[in-house]
Amino acid sequence: MKKFSGSVPKLDLHALTAAEALAQLSAFLQASYGAGSPQAYIVHGKGTGVLRAEVRRYLVHHPLVFHYGEADRFHGGEGATQVIFK
Repeated sequence: MKKFSGSVPKLDLHALTAAEALAQLSAFLQASYGAGSPQAYIVHGKGTGVLRAEVRRYLVHHPLVFHYGEADRFHGGEGATQVIFK
């Protein structure tokens, strides 16, 4: 296991299309995991829920993701998703 020190990585996807967001998400997950972070936050906003749904659909089968779910209220609540890495 790589050693991680510092704040939890966060990716802000506001104002991106689903395609743009997923491209950035892929690179973000690889970089966060590679840096040894045990978790990360993805900020997608509340809006219509389309971007949140696409992000979570992507995370379901991602090989680095152990668990994901709504972030706590201090990290964005329903406007963000917390990812726990394997």
